Amino acid sequence: MGIIDAVLLGLLQALGEFLPISSSAHLVLLPYLRGQEYQGLSFDVMLHAATLLAVLLYFWRDWWMLLKQGLTAPKSREGRLLWYLAVATVPAAVVGFLFNDWAESTFRNPALIAVNLIVFAGVLWWADKKANKQSTDLFDVPFLTVFLIGCAQALALMPGVSRSGITITAALFLGLSRSVSARISFLLSAPIIAGATLLELGHLTPADFNGALLAGFISAFIGAVIVIGGLMKYIKSHTFNVFVYYRWVLGTVILAVYFNFL
Repeated sequence: MGIIDAVLLGLLQALGEFLPISSSAHLVLLPYLRGQEYQGLSFDVMLHAATLLAVLLYFWRDWWMLLKQGLTAPKSREGRLLWYLAVATVPAAVVGFLFNDWAESTFRNPALIAVNLIVFAGVLWWADKKANKQSTDLFDVPFLTVFLIGCAQALALMPGVSRSGITITAALFLGLSRSVSARISFLLSAPIIAGATLLELGHLTPADFNGALLAGFISAFIGAVIVIGGLMKYIKSHTFNVFVYYRWVLGTVILAVYFNFL
Protein backbone atom coordinates (compact mmCIF):
# COMPACT_ATOMS: atom_id res chain seq x y z
CA MET A 1 0.00 0.00 0.00
CA GLY A 2 1.29 3.45 -0.93
CA ILE A 3 1.45 6.49 1.32
CA ILE A 4 -1.29 8.31 -0.61
CA ASP A 5 -3.64 5.33 -0.33
CA ALA A 6 -2.94 5.10 3.41
CA VAL A 7 -3.62 8.82 3.93
CA LEU A 8 -6.86 8.56 1.96
CA LEU A 9 -8.00 5.58 4.02
CA GLY A 10 -7.07 7.45 7.21
CA LEU A 11 -9.23 10.39 6.20
CA LEU A 12 -12.08 8.05 5.31
CA GLN A 13 -11.76 6.48 8.75
CA ALA A 14 -11.91 9.91 10.40
CA LEU A 15 -15.02 10.86 8.46
CA GLY A 16 -16.76 7.53 8.82
CA GLU A 17 -16.06 6.81 12.48
CA PHE A 18 -17.89 9.84 13.80
CA LEU A 19 -20.18 10.79 10.94
CA PRO A 20 -23.04 8.28 10.63
CA ILE A 21 -21.83 6.92 7.28
CA SER A 22 -19.86 3.79 8.37
CA SER A 23 -16.07 3.94 8.40
CA SER A 24 -15.68 0.17 8.00
CA ALA A 25 -17.88 0.21 4.90
CA HIS A 26 -15.69 2.84 3.25
CA LEU A 27 -12.46 1.08 4.25
CA VAL A 28 -13.72 -2.10 2.59
CA LEU A 29 -15.39 -0.48 -0.41
CA LEU A 30 -12.63 1.88 -1.54
CA PRO A 31 -10.18 -0.93 -2.37
CA TYR A 32 -13.05 -2.92 -3.92
CA LEU A 33 -14.12 -0.10 -6.23
CA ARG A 34 -10.49 0.58 -7.19
CA GLY A 35 -9.81 -3.06 -7.92
CA GLN A 36 -7.35 -3.41 -5.03
CA GLU A 37 -7.09 -5.99 -2.30
CA TYR A 38 -8.60 -5.21 1.10
CA GLN A 39 -5.79 -3.82 3.28
CA GLY A 40 -6.65 -6.08 6.22
CA LEU A 41 -8.30 -5.76 9.60
CA SER A 42 -5.00 -4.93 11.33
CA PHE A 43 -4.62 -1.75 9.30
CA ASP A 44 -8.25 -0.85 10.01
CA VAL A 45 -7.75 -1.33 13.74
CA MET A 46 -4.72 0.97 13.78
CA LEU A 47 -6.81 3.64 12.07
CA HIS A 48 -9.45 3.10 14.73
CA ALA A 49 -6.72 3.58 17.35
CA ALA A 50 -6.01 6.99 15.83
CA THR A 51 -9.66 7.99 16.13
CA LEU A 52 -9.69 6.67 19.70
CA LEU A 53 -6.84 9.03 20.54
CA ALA A 54 -8.79 11.86 18.92
CA VAL A 55 -11.98 11.23 20.90
CA LEU A 56 -10.03 10.99 24.15
CA LEU A 57 -8.30 14.27 23.39
CA TYR A 58 -11.44 16.12 22.29
CA PHE A 59 -13.51 14.99 25.27
CA TRP A 60 -10.67 14.93 27.79
CA ARG A 61 -12.61 17.05 30.29
CA ASP A 62 -15.53 14.62 30.17
CA TRP A 63 -13.22 11.63 30.53
CA TRP A 64 -11.30 13.21 33.39
CA MET A 65 -14.53 13.91 35.26
CA LEU A 66 -15.95 10.46 34.54
CA LEU A 67 -12.81 8.64 35.66
CA LYS A 68 -12.26 10.80 38.72
CA GLN A 69 -15.85 10.56 39.93
CA GLY A 70 -16.27 6.96 38.84
CA LEU A 71 -13.35 5.85 41.00
CA THR A 72 -13.84 8.18 43.97
CA ALA A 73 -17.59 8.83 43.99
CA PRO A 74 -19.28 6.08 41.95
CA LYS A 75 -22.75 7.06 43.20
CA SER A 76 -22.50 10.61 41.88
CA ARG A 77 -24.09 11.48 38.52
CA GLU A 78 -20.74 11.55 36.75
CA GLY A 79 -19.48 8.46 38.56
CA ARG A 80 -22.56 6.44 37.64
CA LEU A 81 -22.21 7.32 33.96
CA LEU A 82 -18.68 5.87 33.81
CA TRP A 83 -19.96 2.48 34.99
CA TYR A 84 -23.04 2.74 32.78
CA LEU A 85 -20.73 3.17 29.77
CA ALA A 86 -18.56 0.26 30.91
CA VAL A 87 -21.52 -2.13 31.18
CA ALA A 88 -23.03 -0.83 27.91
CA THR A 89 -19.81 -1.80 26.12
CA VAL A 90 -20.23 -5.48 27.01
CA PRO A 91 -22.82 -6.44 24.33
CA ALA A 92 -20.66 -5.17 21.46
CA ALA A 93 -17.57 -6.80 22.96
CA VAL A 94 -19.33 -10.17 23.25
CA VAL A 95 -20.75 -10.01 19.72
CA GLY A 96 -17.37 -8.93 18.35
CA PHE A 97 -15.66 -11.88 20.04
CA LEU A 98 -18.23 -14.42 18.84
CA PHE A 99 -18.51 -13.20 15.26
CA ASN A 100 -15.01 -11.86 14.61
CA ASP A 101 -14.41 -14.36 11.78
CA TRP A 102 -17.62 -13.30 10.07
CA ALA A 103 -16.57 -9.66 10.43
CA GLU A 104 -13.47 -10.40 8.35
CA SER A 105 -15.28 -12.39 5.67
CA THR A 106 -19.07 -12.77 5.30
CA PHE A 107 -20.02 -9.31 6.55
CA ARG A 108 -17.67 -7.67 4.03
CA ASN A 109 -19.71 -8.61 1.00
CA PRO A 110 -20.27 -5.37 -0.98
CA ALA A 111 -23.95 -6.11 -1.60
CA LEU A 112 -24.59 -6.67 2.11
CA ILE A 113 -22.71 -3.46 2.94
CA ALA A 114 -24.84 -1.55 0.43
CA VAL A 115 -28.07 -2.92 1.89
CA ASN A 116 -26.92 -1.99 5.40
CA LEU A 117 -26.08 1.53 4.25
CA ILE A 118 -29.53 2.00 2.75
CA VAL A 119 -31.67 0.30 5.40
CA PHE A 120 -30.01 1.78 8.48
CA ALA A 121 -29.96 5.22 6.86
CA GLY A 122 -33.73 4.95 6.67
CA VAL A 123 -33.90 4.03 10.35
CA LEU A 124 -31.72 7.04 11.21
CA TRP A 125 -33.98 9.31 9.14
CA TRP A 126 -37.03 8.03 11.03
CA ALA A 127 -35.35 8.46 14.42
CA ASP A 128 -34.18 11.97 13.54
CA LYS A 129 -37.74 13.00 12.66
CA LYS A 130 -38.82 11.91 16.15
CA ALA A 131 -35.82 13.54 17.86
CA ASN A 132 -36.37 15.31 21.17
CA LYS A 133 -35.91 19.03 20.49
CA GLN A 134 -35.40 19.78 24.18
CA SER A 135 -31.86 19.77 25.54
CA THR A 136 -31.16 16.87 27.91
CA ASP A 137 -28.44 16.47 30.51
CA LEU A 138 -25.82 13.86 29.65
CA PHE A 139 -25.30 12.89 33.29
CA ASP A 140 -29.01 12.35 33.91
CA VAL A 141 -29.37 9.64 31.26
CA PRO A 142 -30.60 6.47 33.04
CA PHE A 143 -28.77 3.15 32.98
CA LEU A 144 -31.32 1.32 30.82
CA THR A 145 -31.06 3.98 28.11
CA VAL A 146 -27.27 3.80 28.02
CA PHE A 147 -27.35 0.00 28.04
CA LEU A 148 -29.82 -0.19 25.14
CA ILE A 149 -27.63 2.19 23.14
CA GLY A 150 -24.73 -0.14 23.89
CA CYS A 151 -26.76 -3.12 22.66
CA ALA A 152 -27.45 -1.27 19.42
CA GLN A 153 -23.72 -0.66 19.05
CA ALA A 154 -23.23 -4.42 18.62
CA LEU A 155 -24.92 -4.21 15.21
CA ALA A 156 -22.03 -2.11 13.95
CA LEU A 157 -19.94 -5.27 13.58
CA MET A 158 -21.51 -5.35 10.11
CA PRO A 159 -19.91 -2.78 7.78
CA GLY A 160 -22.49 -0.35 6.47
CA VAL A 161 -24.46 -0.15 9.70
CA SER A 162 -22.18 2.56 11.18
CA ARG A 163 -21.27 2.47 14.85
CA SER A 164 -21.94 6.17 15.33
CA GLY A 165 -25.05 5.96 13.16
CA ILE A 166 -26.69 3.11 15.04
CA THR A 167 -25.85 4.47 18.50
CA ILE A 168 -27.12 7.94 17.59
CA THR A 169 -30.24 6.34 16.09
CA ALA A 170 -30.91 4.34 19.25
CA ALA A 171 -30.32 7.39 21.45
CA LEU A 172 -32.75 9.48 19.39
CA PHE A 173 -35.43 6.77 19.59
CA LEU A 174 -34.91 6.65 23.36
CA GLY A 175 -35.73 10.34 23.68
CA LEU A 176 -32.32 12.02 23.83
CA SER A 177 -31.52 15.23 21.99
CA ARG A 178 -29.19 15.26 18.96
CA SER A 179 -26.25 16.76 20.86
CA VAL A 180 -26.48 14.34 23.80
CA SER A 181 -27.00 11.42 21.41
CA ALA A 182 -23.77 12.35 19.63
CA ARG A 183 -21.84 12.78 22.89
CA ILE A 184 -22.93 9.39 24.20
CA SER A 185 -22.04 7.85 20.85
CA PHE A 186 -18.54 9.35 21.02
CA LEU A 187 -18.02 8.32 24.65
CA LEU A 188 -19.21 4.77 23.94
CA SER A 189 -16.76 4.51 21.06
CA ALA A 190 -13.71 4.76 23.31
CA PRO A 191 -13.94 1.46 25.27
CA ILE A 192 -14.92 -0.68 22.27
CA ILE A 193 -12.23 0.78 20.01
CA ALA A 194 -9.66 0.45 22.78
CA GLY A 195 -10.56 -3.21 23.29
CA ALA A 196 -10.40 -4.04 19.59
CA THR A 197 -7.09 -2.22 19.26
CA LEU A 198 -5.50 -4.06 22.18
CA LEU A 199 -6.62 -7.43 20.82
CA GLU A 200 -5.29 -6.72 17.35
CA LEU A 201 -1.98 -5.30 18.56
CA GLY A 202 -1.06 -8.81 19.69
CA HIS A 203 -1.24 -10.00 16.08
CA LEU A 204 0.91 -7.26 14.61
CA THR A 205 4.54 -7.84 13.70
CA PRO A 206 7.35 -5.25 13.38
CA ALA A 207 6.91 -5.49 9.59
CA ASP A 208 3.35 -4.10 9.92
CA PHE A 209 4.65 -0.83 11.33
CA ASN A 210 5.69 0.88 8.13
CA GLY A 211 5.43 4.33 6.60
CA ALA A 212 2.00 3.68 5.14
CA LEU A 213 0.54 2.68 8.50
CA LEU A 214 2.07 5.74 10.17
CA ALA A 215 0.72 8.04 7.46
CA GLY A 216 -2.74 6.52 7.80
CA PHE A 217 -2.63 6.85 11.59
CA ILE A 218 -1.66 10.54 11.47
CA SER A 219 -4.25 11.46 8.84
CA ALA A 220 -6.98 9.58 10.73
CA PHE A 221 -6.10 11.33 13.99
CA ILE A 222 -6.00 14.86 12.57
CA GLY A 223 -9.12 14.27 10.50
CA ALA A 224 -11.02 12.84 13.47
CA VAL A 225 -10.33 15.85 15.69
CA ILE A 226 -11.67 18.15 12.97
CA VAL A 227 -14.70 15.96 12.24
CA ILE A 228 -15.76 15.63 15.89
CA GLY A 229 -15.69 19.37 16.43
CA GLY A 230 -17.46 20.04 13.15
CA LEU A 231 -20.24 17.53 13.78
CA MET A 232 -20.92 18.79 17.31
CA LYS A 233 -21.41 22.30 15.89
CA TYR A 234 -23.37 21.12 12.85
CA ILE A 235 -26.07 19.20 14.71
CA LYS A 236 -26.94 22.18 16.89
CA SER A 237 -28.91 23.60 13.98
CA HIS A 238 -29.16 20.79 11.40
CA THR A 239 -30.70 17.35 11.04
CA PHE A 240 -28.83 14.20 10.01
CA ASN A 241 -30.56 14.18 6.62
CA VAL A 242 -27.44 14.99 4.58
CA PHE A 243 -25.81 11.80 5.87
CA VAL A 244 -28.98 9.80 5.20
CA TYR A 245 -29.11 10.98 1.58
CA TYR A 246 -25.41 10.28 1.10
CA ARG A 247 -25.83 6.71 2.36
CA TRP A 248 -28.82 6.10 0.11
CA VAL A 249 -26.91 7.31 -2.94
CA LEU A 250 -23.74 5.40 -2.05
CA GLY A 251 -25.62 2.18 -1.32
CA THR A 252 -27.53 2.43 -4.62
CA VAL A 253 -24.33 3.03 -6.61
CA ILE A 254 -22.60 0.06 -4.93
CA LEU A 255 -25.51 -2.25 -5.79
CA ALA A 256 -25.50 -0.99 -9.36
CA VAL A 257 -21.77 -1.71 -9.70
CA TYR A 258 -22.02 -5.06 -7.92
CA PHE A 259 -24.79 -6.31 -10.21
CA ASN A 260 -23.12 -4.79 -13.31
CA PHE A 261 -25.75 -2.16 -13.93
CA LEU A 262 -22.96 0.45 -14.18
